[in-house]
Amino acid sequence: MPPKGIDYLRLGAIHLRTYLTHRSFLTEPEDAQLRRAVLDRLHAAAPFLDTILANATGRQTPEADFIDQLAATVPAFPFLGYLYFEVLSEYLMLHSTTLETKAYAQLGEMNNRLYKRLAFSAVQGMDQLFDLSRFNPGYDRLLQLVGQIEASLTSGVASFTRRRLSHLFASVALAPGQDAASVTFRGADFDALAVTAPHLLGQLIFREMRIIDRYPQLYLAFEQAKALEAWDYWNTNGIPTPFNGTIPKGEIGINTAYPRADCTVWTAETCERGLVHPVEQLNVTFLPRLAELSMTAMRRDTTGKAAGHCQP
Repeated sequence: MPPKGIDYLRLGAIHLRTYLTHRSFLTEPEDAQLRRAVLDRLHAAAPFLDTILANATGRQTPEADFIDQLAATVPAFPFLGYLYFEVLSEYLMLHSTTLETKAYAQLGEMNNRLYKRLAFSAVQGMDQLFDLSRFNPGYDRLLQLVGQIEASLTSGVASFTRRRLSHLFASVALAPGQDAASVTFRGADFDALAVTAPHLLGQLIFREMRIIDRYPQLYLAFEQAKALEAWDYWNTNGIPTPFNGTIPKGEIGINTAYPRADCTVWTAETCERGLVHPVEQLNVTFLPRLAELSMTAMRRDTTGKAAGHCQP
């Protein structure tokens, strides 16, 4: 089958639609708090969000200023951390010219080790919890990180990030056909955002929902609806092994609802060459249902809070 993924950066409209459809599961105070938290984050980040749209429509903010403003805004607006990381992943994989990258290219593969090196170097503990809401290197740190990976790429990374992130944000945040030059996030209300920037509003709702105290009880109600949409999309397109993103980064999944699936599961070990060798076949049956919350990145930490997701 042809490779095809679902870009999680473009799922905002699904997040918004799921919230509006299943909003009745929330208490009135929970719903009010959710909306208030979403608007608080958006209004705190509005000056830089407007700067991003201005760059998408022709302005050129000085590169260092843009990157430093981006880094400073991520803690209040974590979705930008995901955009920032994906843009840098693209930059590294598309522009690398090392012997390692060329060797992978000869095999028809992209060098996805690059973005992992970036993530693990940029954020302490990223190998324990891959949480991109904490990914926010400033300009000087960005040049240092990229220089450690491939020195020749430092000169173009800031310009690429400013240009690519600005256009990516506009495309994944705004409604189709929306004129980016006519949008401002300053003072925007919930209903207006649902029209002009439904994708961004959905991403904000999704992330705020995960830190509601009662979310473990709400998890199935909201996430199962989205899972069914994803599984239906994969089945309709005949995709047994989906990946998450526009560029395959070395990670694929199993479509547990695929009607013609025939999968086996093995334990494995690696050899001195780094190759994987099967050891023992396991008696496993795939079921189309969500994982337990405790086994996901949305699990609770030892304090009872959602791991990796903090209140502003």
